[in-house]
Amino acid sequence: MVGILVVADNHTIVRGPLPKREIALALARHWSLIQIGSTRPSALAQWEIVSREFRENLEWGVIVPGDSPVSSAVMTLLDELAARGITIHNSSAGPW
Repeated sequence: MVGILVVADNHTIVRGPLPKREIALALARHWSLIQIGSTRPSALAQWEIVSREFRENLEWGVIVPGDSPVSSAVMTLLDELAARGITIHNSSAGPW
């Protein structure tokens, strides 16, 4: 599965299953800083960043709040996903 993890005005395309709220927050924290030579914690091992993917292949979306609003380009993509029937999960709204 491939999805989009949105953190404030940034986003990451992620290969892996839809993460639960706690995992989405942990992924956002882990990937928010560049950590050369570090390894992912074992709890996050099944998710990886994908550098190229067709938007038609995205199967899930998660928004993690941050210090700035979601960009208009990413909101457009999230609207496209929602129009295809994909639920966009918002971590500030509680667990899903």
